[in-house]
Amino acid sequence: MFTNGCFDLLHPGHVHLLQTARSFGDLLIVAINTDDSVRTIKDEGRPIYDESERAFMLGALACVDHVVLFQEPTPIPLLLLLKPDILVKGGHYGHEEVVGWDVVEAYGGRVERVPVMDGMSTTGTIERITGTG
Repeated sequence: MFTNGCFDLLHPGHVHLLQTARSFGDLLIVAINTDDSVRTIKDEGRPIYDESERAFMLGALACVDHVVLFQEPTPIPLLLLLKPDILVKGGHYGHEEVVGWDVVEAYGGRVERVPVMDGMSTTGTIERITGTG
């Protein structure tokens, strides 16, 4: 299995996604955006934790077998290299929003979407901490 994202501020929704992803098979690879990549796609002041800290926290979870960094705009090069059987993404992403869906299906894999936990988001957590939400 394979999933990807910024995982900028680890929260219960992330852990739920990762544990569910791992339940689909024997090995879970988590690809995380590099710091430069996160700065490009997220709000000012992100990432909260740098890439080595994020990789360390994710790698410490029992459900995660490998953590890799990627700086490309999308994880497609990693998907083509690793060819995971299953790409796992949060259920809030529609078919058109899941980058790599067509790539995974083209080589015979499948995509699983995991329902998100209500009220769990990095942006929401930051807003609660800073009082801006």
